[in-house]
Formats: sequence, structure tokens, C-alpha cells
Amino acid sequence: MTDQRAARGRGHAPGPGAERGHGPGDGHDHDTAHDHDHDTAHDLDTAHGHGHGHAVRSDADRRPLVGALLLILGFMAAEVVTGLLAGSLALLSDAGHMLTDAAAIGLALVAMRIAARPAKGGFTYGLKRVEIISAQINGITLLLLTVFFVAEGVHRLVSPPVVEGALVTVTGLVGIVVNVIAAWLISKANRSSLNVEGAFQHILSDLYAFIATAAAGLVVWLTGWARADAIAALVVAALMAKAGWGLVRDSGRVFLEAAPTGMAPDEIGARMAATEHVVEVHDLHIWTVTSGYAALSAHVLVAPGSDCHAVRQATEAMLHDTYGIEHTTLQVDHASPKLLIIGEEGPHCRDPHGPSHPGAT
Repeated sequence: MTDQRAARGRGHAPGPGAERGHGPGDGHDHDTAHDHDHDTAHDLDTAHGHGHGHAVRSDADRRPLVGALLLILGFMAAEVVTGLLAGSLALLSDAGHMLTDAAAIGLALVAMRIAARPAKGGFTYGLKRVEIISAQINGITLLLLTVFFVAEGVHRLVSPPVVEGALVTVTGLVGIVVNVIAAWLISKANRSSLNVEGAFQHILSDLYAFIATAAAGLVVWLTGWARADAIAALVVAALMAKAGWGLVRDSGRVFLEAAPTGMAPDEIGARMAATEHVVEVHDLHIWTVTSGYAALSAHVLVAPGSDCHAVRQATEAMLHDTYGIEHTTLQVDHASPKLLIIGEEGPHCRDPHGPSHPGAT
């Protein structure tokens, strides 16, 4: 029996590649009772606040982000003035990075508000993936800044300017304090969101930058070696590159519908196929809608005469308990007798996607 309506009862649209209508139906006499029980349980969960809960916690996350944004903007303005007076590239690079920090936090705040909008019309998942777009923009910005500061840092290594070491040192120390507070504020938000993590990585790399700047300023102040300022800027650029690449890579995996990091589809497919009465699992797809929102769809064939609903419930429980996947769309059908004949040629589906995972049944 095809368990298509069960997914609708759970309130989740099938994901990319989810297959429908494979193989002959095996009767729908249990569908009405199943849907009534499932929908009732779902309604009770929602009424008591125990639903799946993917609404963005905008109120909880916005407050620390707003506090960090105001702190960053105030110090950035002071740093630009100080950097120009001191002639320090390290300070100006920090100020430029802090501008992107402010932009990253502002973008995160906007993305939170947009992503919290309910699903409607053609946007069956809502606008949750706006958070991933925000994370990718933050990552790309860090990589672009890396290119600029590497080029400028190399230039200053060749022709070092005069740098006021004392002023750079004091500003760097104050910057460390400011960024520690800002990082602490953002850490109170939900960092499992790539959107928030993008803003946090901006602040964290800026903290490292101020540590390098303070150290460079101290060297210039005590020894007069001006190239230390350029070296500090190159260290900052390396940290920016690391953080930026991580954000671009992780957000890119979401856009490419890759399985969440740490989840191996072959392993999960084999575990699903090992469920009692399962003959085969194919068309298995695992992807991430947005941070912390993994989804799975699959076509599950069970032995003739077995209880489709019991198999589905057992599979869903295993996926939830073992892998933390709550959002599943499982099409459960009885396998045709031909599929059970050893050596019989021809797949159950005309166009199966990915490998098939045979069961022990």
C-alpha cells in the first residue's frame, strides 16, 4: 500500500527526487484509518507545542545579535579614524573586516525575519533557505576580503610605511575586548543555524585579527620594524580564508542537496533495508532544507502480506532514534512476487534513482 497521504499528515512536502506512484497499489483500505489517527496525533502535538518546531527563534536570537551589531558599529567608526591617524594597514583591515561583521549580523537579522515566514503558495518549505543564502554571502565576502588584504599586505611587505606602534597596540587591545563581548553575545544565539554561524565566524576571525594587530603594534612600538604590521594583516587574511571557505562549503552542500554532514546514505539505506519484512529500499534521498532541518524520502518494498503501516512506523522510529531525522516521506508498497524470485531481471521501478538496498527478507 502506498503511504503517500501519511507524509501529508505530517505536514511535510516531499523533497527533491521523492518518487510517487511506483508499482501497483496494493489496496487503500487502511489509508482512512491511518490518516485519521496520524492527523489527530499531529493536531494534538501542535496544540500542545510539541510539533516539529522549525520556526526560527527570531525573538531569542535577535536580541544578542542586535547588541553585537551596535557594539561593532560603534568601535568600527573609532577604528577607522585611529587607523588613518596611525597609518596602520592592520587597523584599517580590521575596520574593513568589522564593516563586514556589521553587514553579516544585519544580513543574519534580516534572514531570520524572512525565514520565519510560514510556508504558502509555491514555497512549500517557506523561505527557510534564505538563512543559507545569508551564510553563503558571508562566506564569499570573507574570501573577497582575503584577496584584497593579501595583495595589500604583500605590497606593504615590499614598501613598509611608517606605523604608529603605540596607537596600534592600544586600539588592538580595545578591539580584543570589544570582539570578545560581541562573540559572547552571538554565542548565546542558535549557532546550529549556518546563518548565525556565519555572523559568529566573522566576529571570531575579527577577534583573531585584533590579537595579531595588537602583537604587531607592540613589535613596531618596541623595535620599529614596520613590516610586522603587514605580516599581521596577512595572518588575518589567512584566518578570513579559512572561515570563509568553511561557510561557502557548508552552504554549498545545502544548495546541492547533499546529505547532511555525518550522514551516509548507503549506511542509512542498509539500516532501513534491515527492518523486518523489508524486501528492498531504493530511490533514497537525504538532504538539508536549512540548518538543523534534515529530510529523507525513499521507496520501501515489503513482503506480500506484511503490514505496511507497521513497517513504516518502525522505519521512521529507527531514523529518528538513530539519525535524528524526523522529516520523512516514505512510499511503502508490497513487493511483486516477481521481485522475490532469485535471478528475476528488471527493477521494480522503471527509473530508480541511486543504488538499491536489498533487505534480508
